[in-house]
Amino acid sequence: MSNYWSDFVAGLQPYTPGEQPQLDNLLKLNTNENPYGPSPRALEAVQARLNDDLRLYPAPGSERLKETIASYFKRDISEVFVGNGSDEVLAHTFNGFFKQRLPILFPDISYSFYPVFCKLYGIDYTQVPLADDFSLRTEDYQRANGGIIFPNPNAPTGRLLPLDEIAQLLDGNRDSVVVIDEAYIDFGGDSAASLIDDYDNLLVVHTLSKARSLAGMRIGYALGSAALIEGLDRIKNSFNSYPLSHLQVAAAVASFDDVDYFETTCARVVSARTVLTESLEALGFNVLPSAANFVFVSHARHAAAQLSAQLRDHGVLVRHFKQPRISNFLRITVGSDEQNTRLIACLSAVLSEAAD
Repeated sequence: MSNYWSDFVAGLQPYTPGEQPQLDNLLKLNTNENPYGPSPRALEAVQARLNDDLRLYPAPGSERLKETIASYFKRDISEVFVGNGSDEVLAHTFNGFFKQRLPILFPDISYSFYPVFCKLYGIDYTQVPLADDFSLRTEDYQRANGGIIFPNPNAPTGRLLPLDEIAQLLDGNRDSVVVIDEAYIDFGGDSAASLIDDYDNLLVVHTLSKARSLAGMRIGYALGSAALIEGLDRIKNSFNSYPLSHLQVAAAVASFDDVDYFETTCARVVSARTVLTESLEALGFNVLPSAANFVFVSHARHAAAQLSAQLRDHGVLVRHFKQPRISNFLRITVGSDEQNTRLIACLSAVLSEAAD
């Protein structure tokens, strides 16, 4: 602790990302990275921008990317906001819409960055318990609040809330901003962006890190009414008026343009998820229904923390959370067919060792 810190810094508990060790032959299934690389068009577009223009500032509004996203979703450019990864977009969202008289609401099992943002910006919040099967009950959110946010599919559970239930939640909360964090929507759900015309208080947040394999580029965006987007722009332009670089914009635009590659790789992940789920169940794991690029699993006879440690000894990283309700679960990223085969082989070995 430094004597030079502002008072509030000492009380912050920063978000802890998944482990990122640099070890040879390590199988990383702990951070939900896509096993398939970015679109070749995106790589070519980045290479093409590696020139003397890097001495110039990028366009402050990233209009080219906004136009691409607007066209993709059949929205107006005034309904699109872009930022450095969805976490930055979410940070502006918390700061801009959730500093209210009443606490905001989000699930008790959810993205662990939400409480961090609340602490950073001095926002009161209430964590709403998920059902015993980890599903989100929309009736639990029909109460006075200063805003609502949740991932869909949820993280780390992977469970999906259908659009009709999202609409029910929105119908009962027209006086507060409702944010749907759709980092994993392309692996098994329909985006709530289709509801924006009916709900001017709805903000949908996306990332290019997962389905579009651009985690290393840090690109996120939001879709919502022009009024909500204007609010985000006011914050962004008071914080960082040049958020996205030439390279980020080039990669993102090319990724959206390569529809075939995007759809093909998403389908490959979904297919691999099905096979992985069946393989894990054959080993005695309980696997929650997942619409994401990961599965959330537990084993009746083996502690998750111990399994995680034993897998690490075999060169495989998975994510273990210490929260009370999910302390016996592992979140496992869906890898390529070869990676999933290696995971199952290592798990089989670990379970056999425990049985001896």
